[in-house]
Amino acid sequence: MSERTYEDNALREARRWVKQMEKRSSLLQRTSKRMQTAVNEKIPDRVHAVVTDSIKRMIELSLTSSHYIYPIEVDPSWSLKEREEAVQERLTQYKRTAALEGAGTGAGGIFLGMADFPLLLSIKMKFLFDVGRIYGYDVRKYEERMYLLHLFILAFSSDEKRQNVLKTVLNWEENKQGWREVDWKTLQLEYRDSIDFAKVLQLIPGFGAIVGAVANFRFLEKLGETATNAYRLRTLDREKPL
Repeated sequence: MSERTYEDNALREARRWVKQMEKRSSLLQRTSKRMQTAVNEKIPDRVHAVVTDSIKRMIELSLTSSHYIYPIEVDPSWSLKEREEAVQERLTQYKRTAALEGAGTGAGGIFLGMADFPLLLSIKMKFLFDVGRIYGYDVRKYEERMYLLHLFILAFSSDEKRQNVLKTVLNWEENKQGWREVDWKTLQLEYRDSIDFAKVLQLIPGFGAIVGAVANFRFLEKLGETATNAYRLRTLDREKPL
């Protein structure tokens, strides 16, 4: 497959992804959301506190430090195909790590299950920083770090929030100067609601190991799909006729 053909196919997939993101969630997903809201009221306050503090710390580290940046091999001359092969390789590694971490903490019940929140957040953010660098962007810049946070929000948001974030992400070059801060409180609520049901099941000793492994694997898969398609649209000419 030629590089032009690969880019055209990638662009088509990204546009299909946008249309899917613009659709309202299925009835099953909306029902699940209502169940999550009910479950939220039964989760111990200390669990909510762990999630809130973890997300606040994650945002602070993302915007102000090099905590998520470490050496990886990136060749500036790579084609889009080569870059995406590298992304998929990293995604496979991170999914494996997340699944093992989820199984380990899930097997330990509520206390180790609570420890899974900050660990999983760290894995997700390290993956996003890797993806940004592989696609050729300087993640040391504040606006690029803010872009990564928007990808994170986009991957784990409700219908209403997702539509607004999607518009921001798709028009980042025009919007990036206007984003100097993130509403971390809203972010933690959106993220918490998106993962609560699976994570509550993970707190059940024994059963939690299976749930933790599968849930973490799927969370990374969703994040990988979001990041890949967003960077495709940002990298390629969206006006290119297909």
